[in-house]
Amino acid sequence: MRKSLTFHLSYPIQFKEQLLFWSKRFEYVSILDSHEVNAKANSKAEYNTYEWIAGIDALQIAQPKQNCFEALQAAIYQTKDWWFGYLGYDLKNEIEVLQSDNFDALGFPAMHFFRPRWVFLLEADSLTVHFSSEEFSESEITNLVNSIQQLEVSKEQAINVSGIKSRISKSQYLQSVRDLKAHIRRGDIYEVNFCQEYYAEKTSIQPRQTYRKLMQVSPTPYSCYYQMGEHFLLSASPERFIKKVGRKIISQPIKGTAKRGVDEQEDTLIKENLFADPKERAENIMIVDLVRNDLSKTAAKGSVMVEELCGIYTFPQVHQMISTVVSELKEGVQGIEAIRACFPMGSMTGAPKVRAMKLIEKYESTKRGLYSGAVGYFTPDGNFDFNVVIRSILYNQKNQYLSFMVGGAITMQSDPEKEYEECLLKAKAIMKVLKDH
Repeated sequence: MRKSLTFHLSYPIQFKEQLLFWSKRFEYVSILDSHEVNAKANSKAEYNTYEWIAGIDALQIAQPKQNCFEALQAAIYQTKDWWFGYLGYDLKNEIEVLQSDNFDALGFPAMHFFRPRWVFLLEADSLTVHFSSEEFSESEITNLVNSIQQLEVSKEQAINVSGIKSRISKSQYLQSVRDLKAHIRRGDIYEVNFCQEYYAEKTSIQPRQTYRKLMQVSPTPYSCYYQMGEHFLLSASPERFIKKVGRKIISQPIKGTAKRGVDEQEDTLIKENLFADPKERAENIMIVDLVRNDLSKTAAKGSVMVEELCGIYTFPQVHQMISTVVSELKEGVQGIEAIRACFPMGSMTGAPKVRAMKLIEKYESTKRGLYSGAVGYFTPDGNFDFNVVIRSILYNQKNQYLSFMVGGAITMQSDPEKEYEECLLKAKAIMKVLKDH
C-alpha cells in the first residue's frame, strides 16, 4: 500500500540535481522534467500536471517480447500502482504488418516499464514522496529526503565526444528526399518523416553529467532522463505524444520548425513567417487530420476536437508549430487502447501512416528503436502522460555506442537542401552538449 509525505524544499532546483546524482546507485530511473517556467510559455499550461516527476528503483519490471500492449495493460490493472517506462517505435510491428531490419547498435528492447520503489513529485517548492508503508516508515522517508538534500553534486567537467559521424552522407540524404518526393507525386503518400542518425563508437560519457548539460542548453517541457541498466536516454523533447486525464485524451503534435532570431524583433518576424508559411501549415494540418483519425478509433461519437491549430511556441533553439487535438474515451475502452490506436505518433511517421512507415524502413539506414517512441508514466488511477522521443541522446554503455537522430517532414513542397539544413538546426543543441570546446 502506498503512502505519501510532503516536504517543503528551500532549494527545489538544487534538489532536482541532487536526486539525479543520488539515483546513480539504482539500475532503473525515470526523471521527467517540464521546466515549469518554460512549459507554461510553450504549451497549453492547463495540461501540465507535474512540474517534475521521478520514479526510482524497480519493485517490478514489465518487458514483454510479444503482445506488449496487452501485457502492459495486465500489469497496470493487477497492481493499480505507478508505472514508468517507454514504448519503442518498433512496436509498430505488433500493431501493423511491418518489420524493422535496419542497423541497430543500441539494442534497446521494444518496451520497458517498471513499478518504482519511490515516486517523487515536485511542484514549486513542495515535494511529495510516494512509498510503500510496508517497506518504509515515515521517519525513514524523512531521513531519505534529508540525505538527498545533503548530497554534494560533482562539479562540471568538460564533455568531448569525438568522432561523431553521420550514418548517411549529405548527397545520400538529398537523393532520399528526392526519391520520397517522387512517391508523393505518384500518390503513395502525402507526407513522410525522414530521419538520419549521428553516432559515435567506442565513446564513454557520464550520462548524468551529459543530461545536466543538455538541460542547461535546451530546457524543454517534456525532457526526460531514463536509465535501464546500461541503456540510457537523455531527452530534450519539446513534444507531447498523448495524455489521459479522467476520460479525456490529449495529443499535441509538432510539425513546423524555424530557427531563433538574434533579437526579439527578428524572433517576432520569424514566428509570423512560420505561422503564415503554407508548407509548414500543410505539414501540421495533415498530421492533425491523422491524429484526429487515430483518436476517433477509441473516442465517443463527436468528441474529437482540435482545440488549437498551428500555434507557434518558442524554445531555446527553435520556434515550433504545435496543434492540440482532444477526445473523450468511449464507454468500455481502456486508456492503453488509445495509446495503441495512436502509436507511433503521426508527427514521426507521415500520412497515410502504414505506407509512410514502410517507406521510412526502406529509405532510412538505422533502426529507430526508442527514437520517435515515447517515454512517460501511468498513475494508480489509470491516467498517463507520454512525450515523443526526439532531440535525444541514446547511449549503450556496455558497447560504448552513442546515437542521436534528427529529421523532418517531407512534403511535395520540400526543398532537399532546406530539409538538410533543418536537420542540422535540430542537431545543433546536441552537438553543443557533446562538444564543449
